[in-house]
Amino acid sequence: MLMLAATGAVCAVTASVGVAADVDGLLKAAQKEGAVYSVGMPNTWANWIGTWKDLNALGIKTQDTDMSSAEEISKMIAEGVNATADIGDVGFEFGAFAKKKGITMAYKPSTWEQIPNWAKDEDGHWCLAYTGTVAFIINKELVKNPPKSWADLLKGQYRVSVGAVGSAAQANYAVLAAAMAMGGNEKNLNPAYDFFAQIAKQGRLSMVDPVVANLEKGEVEVGMLWDFNALNYRDQIDRNRFDVVIPAEGSVMSGYTTILNKYSKHPNAAKYAREFILSDKGQINLANGYARPIRAKYLKMPAEVQAKMLPEEQYKNARPVSDFAAWGKTSSRISRQWQSKVAIHMK
Repeated sequence: MLMLAATGAVCAVTASVGVAADVDGLLKAAQKEGAVYSVGMPNTWANWIGTWKDLNALGIKTQDTDMSSAEEISKMIAEGVNATADIGDVGFEFGAFAKKKGITMAYKPSTWEQIPNWAKDEDGHWCLAYTGTVAFIINKELVKNPPKSWADLLKGQYRVSVGAVGSAAQANYAVLAAAMAMGGNEKNLNPAYDFFAQIAKQGRLSMVDPVVANLEKGEVEVGMLWDFNALNYRDQIDRNRFDVVIPAEGSVMSGYTTILNKYSKHPNAAKYAREFILSDKGQINLANGYARPIRAKYLKMPAEVQAKMLPEEQYKNARPVSDFAAWGKTSSRISRQWQSKVAIHMK
């Protein structure tokens, strides 16, 4: 019924993290509860609809309310014991924050050992289900020499769309990606500010947001997006019209983690939802939505799903955020510094 880890194991984990004795028993308890209510997991994002359909087929009703990571956590804090949400999907940096706020329920799925240590909380309060890496999306009809690197971007004649730096996490990570590729880090974004300031001085820094509608209208020549968004938008519009590449010098990898509400009214269904999301079937569902599964190396990916993804070698210089405390402080200042160091030079 449900493909689990490549090893086929359905191991029990310690009672201290509140896990059912076995996956079949957890499923029965989830079916008895009958429903799981999610936040921030809409049908169109990372193919969550595939997972909801699979859970529905198992007798678990699903319903999502879309909202940002910060809104999800605020909702869980505000509602407390009167919880209406069982599970949410939040940006990597919000996992530890949610745990610190005391609103998370720990659960280690049976595939726990196949999740990299950097991508999970040791106690099971959060674990990444999929990653995103900042990529370029390039309109080949408008750009004669598609960039493959940050260096290429600096020499181009096209306009570059980063997005709403300061207010959109995706855009902020694009700045961090450039910084990391040029010798900066979570504490030092100056290499990125200098880089984008050069593009701004050339009159090539665009304020157009690289969303699917603007891409379709031809208003974005080169944009910066999470790879799963870029690949999704490419195929939605016209696969032959766009290139998607990870810049050669390097990029930043982040991801999204489920958080289970400590006050969930359907705690077993919430746990089973995470169990399913981290199973082979759940991971392939995410890949079908262009997200890179956290357990990718343990999966036998269907050929038609693999064809949607970028070649593995493009990711060789991508690395995850290693200092979230520093990144939290730096990103809180990014709006003001972007304005004073980059936007001021826009023509």
